[in-house]
Formats: sequence, C-alpha cells, structure tokens
Amino acid sequence: MLPTMMTYIEEEPAALEKILREYPQHLAPLTAYVRQRPVRRILILATGSSLNAAMCAQHFFEQRFGLRVEIKEPYNFVHYETPDPDTDLVLAISQSGKSASTLIAMQKVQAAKLPVFALTSDPHSPIGEACDAVLNINTGIEKVGFVTRGFSATVLNLLLIALIIARAQQQISDDEQQDSLAALQHIAASVPAVIARTQAFFDRHEKVFQDGTRFVAIGYGALTGVAKEFETKFTETVRVPSSGFELEAYMHGPYLEANARHVMLFIEDTLNPRLRALQEYMTPAVDRTFRVTLGNEQNAQTLALDCPVTHYFSPLLLIVPIQILAWRTACAKDINLAVRIFDDFDRVLKSKI
Repeated sequence: MLPTMMTYIEEEPAALEKILREYPQHLAPLTAYVRQRPVRRILILATGSSLNAAMCAQHFFEQRFGLRVEIKEPYNFVHYETPDPDTDLVLAISQSGKSASTLIAMQKVQAAKLPVFALTSDPHSPIGEACDAVLNINTGIEKVGFVTRGFSATVLNLLLIALIIARAQQQISDDEQQDSLAALQHIAASVPAVIARTQAFFDRHEKVFQDGTRFVAIGYGALTGVAKEFETKFTETVRVPSSGFELEAYMHGPYLEANARHVMLFIEDTLNPRLRALQEYMTPAVDRTFRVTLGNEQNAQTLALDCPVTHYFSPLLLIVPIQILAWRTACAKDINLAVRIFDDFDRVLKSKI
C-alpha cells in the first residue's frame, strides 16, 4: 500500500526519537564550527514549510538564548536584499534539497564569504552538494508531497541546533541541556496520544470541516509558525482559501473579512486571555470557532491535548492536530491527494531542480 500523509504523521514519534538519539552525529559539522567561533547572528534561508518550521523555532533561539535570527525568503533576498556582513552563520533549509531559489540564495551569501550549512533530508541533493556543510534532518524523503513528518523533524533539528550553539557558548550547563533533551523525548512519546485525541475530535466535528469554505488559524509567539503551516497545509490539501495569522496581526485588519461561512482555529499552549477574548468576539460572526490547546479544558469546541510543555517546544505537539485536520478534511471533501495536480508546475516554472 502506498504511503499517505497519515502514514507519515503516525511515523513522527519514531522519527523524532531517532533524531534525538542520533543528532550528535548528523549535526556534528555545526558542533565543530561553533566550538571554534562565537555565533550571535544567524541567517535562515527557507521557503514554504521550511520557512514555517524556522518560525516555530525562532522564539527559542532569540528569547531563550539571545541569538539573533533573520528568516529570509530566498527569491526576495536574492533580488532585493543584501547579506548582513555581521552574520555568523547561514542555514539553508530545504527538505528535498531541490529548491532552486534557495540554491541561488546560498550562492549569493557564499559569494559574500559567509559559511552556509544546509539542513536537508537529502545530503546528495543539489543544495547538499553546494553547501559548505550538510546537517542531515535524518528522516529521509517523504513520498507524499505534503510534508508532515519532515516538518516536525525540521523543527526538532532547529531546536537542537539552538541547544548546540548555547552549550558551546556556555549559555546553558550540561544539566540544563539534558533537561531540555528529556523534555523533547517526552514530547516525542506524547505524539500518539495527541493523534488519538485529534482523530476523536475530528470525528465529532467532521461535518463542519467537510462543509467549510474558508479556514483561518490564529497563533502567537512560537505558535505563529504553526498557524502559518496551517495555512500551507490546508491550502495544499483542502484547496479552499485558508490563512494563518499572528494574533495581533489578525486584529489589525484581517478580521474585517470574517463572515458566517468561516471556520476559525485558535492555537494556544497555555491559557491566553488575549487569544480567548478574540475567539469569544469572533464566535457569533463565523460558522464555528475551535480551540486547540495543550491544557486539559473540556468542552465541545476545544481539542484539549492535556500535555503541558514549555512554549518554546509547544509547536512540536501543536502541529500534529493541524496535520491531521488537513488530511481528514481533504478526505471528507473527497479530495484524492494521491492524484497529482499541476504536475508540470516545477518543470515549467523551474521552482525545483
């Protein structure tokens, strides 16, 4: 039987555990680099789901360790921006390693004499071959175009990269590093329960998702990346207008488009009064509002995962319901994701190598 999105979602616990066991080997080039020189400013080149993954991890780099992270979309960076000469490290993220725009952006920063590490699932891809050092995501390439396992793996690797840099620069102790690794292992072990709770939640609300014609997700902090990945996954799979917004950004204009056909999802780790106030306000104006939370609150409109973790690591758990809801909604709408559409897109537009 051919794999599906759900196949790869169900493989996430084992994939995350494997990454946690083997990351010293696969991220070794970075470890060697940061032991030799300080790293304070990092440039990340990424697009699509890779960019969303970087947004999920950025908060950990900056708020926990004071590392400055700039995330740039490669095409815009190449044509309209210049590299910051004070950049200490460049991460080019591409799960397939075939993103044409990311490869061109890499060449631009290499011409500026900046070191480029490629975080990719294919070390022998064009990006893997062109970079200064490969950091292997260590999950292999998904055969389904709508990445799920690879997205979570990318987020985890970025969190581990932050820990490696912080430990090398003595910003955390060995014990603190081990505490973080234990928390990440706990998250990996919790994913099966999250999958089960999400499946039961969708079963209760299938008709709402099946009939939905416009989907909107709201997040904040590290969860902004989760909301943006909601936008990416629902757009790719459900194929109706779908958006993900940062909490305050939604309040500055986008709320004006809301109408009785919209389905909204509010994403939180711990109780967030601002998020809940917005949900309460929007509920009478749209078809349905749902909340997904790491808390244990029980009501019909809330997917409570009952698995509290630090905000920095919360995307690893909260992305799982997003992935499942995208898959189940597409199935409920009778969209056959095994049938490729726009099959000549990458060839004609030269977006992939």
